[in-house]
Amino acid sequence: MASMDYLQLAAALAPIVWLIFSLVVLKLSAYRTCALTLVCTLALAVFGWWKMPAVMALSAALEGAAMALWPIMIVIIAAVFTYNLARHTGSMDVITRMLSSITTDKRLLVLIVAWGFGGFLEGVAGYGTAVAIPASILAAMGFQPMFAAVICLVANTVPTAFGAIGIPIVTMAGVTGLPVETISYYTALQLFVFIILITYLLVILTAGFKGIKGVFWATLISGLAFAFPQLYTAKYMGAELPCLIGSVCSMIATIVWARLFHRDTAAEVEPIPTAEKVKAWLPYILVFSFIILCSNLFPAIRDTLGAVKTTVRIYGDNPFTFKWIATPGALIIIATYIGGMIQGVKVREITGVLGSTAKKLVYSGITVVSIVALAKVMATSGMINTIAIAVADSTSSYFPFISPLLGALGTFVTGSDTSSNVLFGQLQMEVANRISIDSTWIVSASAAGATAGKMISPQSIAVATAATGLTGYEGRIMNRTLAVCAGYVIVLGTLVYVAIPYLHLL
Repeated sequence: MASMDYLQLAAALAPIVWLIFSLVVLKLSAYRTCALTLVCTLALAVFGWWKMPAVMALSAALEGAAMALWPIMIVIIAAVFTYNLARHTGSMDVITRMLSSITTDKRLLVLIVAWGFGGFLEGVAGYGTAVAIPASILAAMGFQPMFAAVICLVANTVPTAFGAIGIPIVTMAGVTGLPVETISYYTALQLFVFIILITYLLVILTAGFKGIKGVFWATLISGLAFAFPQLYTAKYMGAELPCLIGSVCSMIATIVWARLFHRDTAAEVEPIPTAEKVKAWLPYILVFSFIILCSNLFPAIRDTLGAVKTTVRIYGDNPFTFKWIATPGALIIIATYIGGMIQGVKVREITGVLGSTAKKLVYSGITVVSIVALAKVMATSGMINTIAIAVADSTSSYFPFISPLLGALGTFVTGSDTSSNVLFGQLQMEVANRISIDSTWIVSASAAGATAGKMISPQSIAVATAATGLTGYEGRIMNRTLAVCAGYVIVLGTLVYVAIPYLHLL
C-alpha cells in the first residue's frame, strides 16, 4: 500500500479506535464520546479522502438518527417501560418468586433467563429486547446490575445470527444473491460449537471455573438443546425459525432438568394462584403474542398493520419508512398498556410510568442516535469499504481467518447483525471469489462473526446500561466484554479457516 493509502486507512479507522480508547481506557461517558465521534466522523467524510458532499453527509447522519429513534430507541424504551410497570404493579415480585420456585441457583437462572429467554426474545423481536428485558429481570432478582448487563450482552451473541425471525440471514442472501438455505445451514454449523462454549462461559462468568461443578450436565443440556434444533431448522426450514425453536427447546430442557435433578435449589415459596401467575406474566405473554402475529409467520397480519406507515426521503433515492404499529417497540408498548389495564392499572398511571421511563433514558438516546448516525456516515462515505478492502488485500489466502473479524467490526460500528451483513456481504463474496474459496462459506463466516461484535457494540451496551440503571458505566462494561469478543473471533476464524479443505463433506 502507498503511504497515502495507509493514511486513508488510518483515517477510516480513527472513529472506531477512538470509540474503543475513550470508552475502555479514558472511561468517558458514552453519550458524550459518541456525540463527539459523530461530529469528527462527519468532518472526516466531508474533508478527508472520501470528499462526501456536506449535504449528503448530514442527510446520511439524519437518516441514521431516524433509524436510531424508530425502531431501535423505541424498543429500548418499551422494554424498560414493561419492566418498570411490572415493578409498579408488583408483578415482578410474582415473576421473581415463580423463577425462584424453579431454582435459586444463580448459574441455572442465568441459563434460563439470560440464555433461554433472552434467545427467545432475540428470535422473535431483536432490536435490543434480548438484552433489556432479561437484564432488568435479573437485576430485579438480586443480581448485581453490572453483572446482569455483562451476562446478557455475552448471552446475546450466537442468537443474533437468526434474530428477529431470520432478518440478518435473509438480508445477507438478498445482498449476495446466494441461497438463503445454504447460508442458514453454514452459519448454524459454524456457530454450533459456540452455543456450547457460550453456555459454559455464562456459568464461569457467574460463579468462576469451580462453578461448573454441579451444573456441568445442566449446562451441556442447555447448550445441546439449543444447538441441535437450531442446526436442523437452519438446514431444512431456512432462516426464520432456528433461533426461536432453539431457544424455546433450551429453556424448556433447562427448566425440566432443574426440576428433576436440582430440586434442592428450589426456594420454598407460598403457592401462587394460577390466576395471579397469568396476571403477572400477562404483559410478556401479550408481547410474545403480538410480535409473533406481526412477524413473517403471519404475512397477512404483518402486511395489514405494516400499511400504517409514513415514508419520507432523507438520504439518497431510497425512501425511509416509519412503521407505526408493525415494529417491536410499538407492539411492546401496546401490549404493556393492555396488560396493565387488565391488571387494574389506570391509563393515566401507565402513561406516567412510560413518561418517567423515557425521561430517564435521554442520555441512552443520545448514545444510540449518535452511534447509528455515525455508522450510516461511515458506510455511505466509503470509510467502511476502505477498511474492508485493506484487510482483504493484506490477508490474501488467510482471509477466511479474518472474515469473521470483519463481520464483528460491522456489528461493533452499527450495533446490528443485519447492518453488518449489508456492509460486508458483497465484499466478502467478491474476496472469496478472488481467492477461489467457497463464497457461501465465507459469507456465512461474516454472518457468524457479526454475532461477536454484538457484545461490544456501544449501541448494545447502551441498551444494557439503560435497562439496569448503569448509564455512565459503558466503558467498564465494554472493558469486560472486549476480551470475550476477541477470543470468540479468534476461535471462530480458526474454525472457518481449518474447515475449508473439508467443505465437500458437509
